[in-house]
Amino acid sequence: MRHALGSRTILSDDRGISAVEFALLAPVLLIMLMGIFDMSYSIYTNALLEGAVQKAARDSTIEAADLKSDELDGNVTAVVRDLVPNAQLTFDRTSYSSFGDVGQAEDFDDVDANGACNDGESFEDANGNGIWDADRGKAGLGAARDAVLYEVSVTYLRPFPVAKLVGFEETMTMMTRTVLRNQPYGGIEVEPEVRTCL
Repeated sequence: MRHALGSRTILSDDRGISAVEFALLAPVLLIMLMGIFDMSYSIYTNALLEGAVQKAARDSTIEAADLKSDELDGNVTAVVRDLVPNAQLTFDRTSYSSFGDVGQAEDFDDVDANGACNDGESFEDANGNGIWDADRGKAGLGAARDAVLYEVSVTYLRPFPVAKLVGFEETMTMMTRTVLRNQPYGGIEVEPEVRTCL
């Protein structure tokens, strides 16, 4: 009788249950919190990057901006590194004669209808490099009235260890891009040459 009563007392004793529940739930809660912090950090970094790139791109459209492109890139780097000190940034500017040309291949006469520029077919060498390209853009800021694609990539180590815990990459990479037209300053626009494919 005494033994049965002792078992009932042990089963109904709820002292310490809060500690056990906390021990079970704390890791899940911590992972969720770190995930939220990591996501928020990335969103805020991306917002800073977008703003800095928009400003640098607008400043790049004025005459003689090519003389200040390193300074403009430095400003973007400084804004991002205020929040992410270990960030690695890469910059790329590609110019096109119009907005509609961005990311487009150079035009060619597809005489044999195989979808490739070959066998002496003629093409417009829009970027002036002597060969047919799947992207007609020229590296750099271009001339007056050119549309310029400005791309910035940022890579950094995640500040919270949640990535390892849930199987994500330890580094975060984000890219932002914008396209703006250069102002009508004194540059000379050059018509593309017609060449033949090999």
